Amino acid sequence: MPKTQQTPPNLPSKIRLSIGTAITANLLDGKLDVKPATAYLMTYKDGKCTANCAFCPQARASKSNTELLSRITWPTFPTAKALNAVAEAAKNGEFRRVCIQALNYPDVFKHLQATVQQLKADTDIPISVSCQPQKPQNIQLLKDAGANRLGIALDAATEEIFSKVKGADAGSGYSWANQFRQLQWALQVFGKGNVSTHLIVGLGETEKQAATLIQRCVDMDVLPALFAFTPIRGTALEGRSQPSIETYRRVQLARYLIVHKLTRLERMRFGEKDAIIDYGIGLGALETVISKGTPFQTSGCPDCNRPFYNEKPSGPLYNYPRPLSTQEITELKKQVLPS
Repeated sequence: MPKTQQTPPNLPSKIRLSIGTAITANLLDGKLDVKPATAYLMTYKDGKCTANCAFCPQARASKSNTELLSRITWPTFPTAKALNAVAEAAKNGEFRRVCIQALNYPDVFKHLQATVQQLKADTDIPISVSCQPQKPQNIQLLKDAGANRLGIALDAATEEIFSKVKGADAGSGYSWANQFRQLQWALQVFGKGNVSTHLIVGLGETEKQAATLIQRCVDMDVLPALFAFTPIRGTALEGRSQPSIETYRRVQLARYLIVHKLTRLERMRFGEKDAIIDYGIGLGALETVISKGTPFQTSGCPDCNRPFYNEKPSGPLYNYPRPLSTQEITELKKQVLPS
């Protein structure tokens, strides 16, 4: 069936691309240590998001650079030019997925709808959208436009932390209960296996609380992805430290085991400060899983490697955007295996 060349109504004039996406799509010159396997796009608005998440440089009260999301720069391009470049790069095998990050502003769902429609007119590449739909109609709108997956970020592991960093205490309109309602709506529209969420490790949760949320999501048929908290200058949490690499590794491993049904929360054991001391599977099986290195690579939608989103290329690497070396796996065993 031939692709239509008609521009969708409401296509925004500008869009942001992650710096790695822009270089891979030949919109900018530059060298990359690791290329993104997914093209990362972000909706554009003049100013900040209407939400006020304490960790986010796009937050309403943030003093951060408007081109930042986490530690990555997202330069602005004319939308038609950017989408054409991404589509051409996808046809040449440079990208295997597109992921569109959405800020909150009045016309965002009109812009998301048109952006997805234009991409679908130009390429058959799978499309993920990460947003806060707030009502079922917006979820259906994205599905009808051609999105394949929907991500609705929880970010926090507990309701109390959620309120502090993303909800009422942070000056945002999000609520813990409504986030789970939205995930249930998304499952009804997109189906099991096509809905994701994010958990940021390092916002004050214990390892047990992180594992508890991961198990809850998996039981809902929602795929949880992990981010390491990254302090960004100008945000409300700019003075907070990143999680220890040992804590993050243990949560990564727990996530992998729970997502792949190799263990469950109730089989795991926790020690001082609710740190993980037993993953609920035999030591031999655990070593086999660790030896693959896969649990420590970037988690998320298929083909999401998100290079250096949480860390400098010089390390330490919280999420590996590539397969691990034998030496890296040996070091990881020291971090996550019981001593």
